[in-house]
Amino acid sequence: MRYFFDIRDTKGLYPDEEGIELPDERAAKVEAAQTLAGLAKDAATEDGRSNVSIEVRSEEGWLFHAAFVFQEGNTKH
Repeated sequence: MRYFFDIRDTKGLYPDEEGIELPDERAAKVEAAQTLAGLAKDAATEDGRSNVSIEVRSEEGWLFHAAFVFQEGNTKH
């Protein structure tokens, strides 16, 4: 099945027009997580860090949404 990974950030939505063939939804989740990690790493080096997400869909429709959120504050863990 072909999966599409649309990227969303504070500037807008960037649709995936090509998609990639993957064996199942689990593989799509792995792909989304790896892509999101790379996007978050790039965003962390920017001065104005922005949240980034991936909206995953197949040819049949929307499947799931994965997000990386930068949250600043005085929280103690």
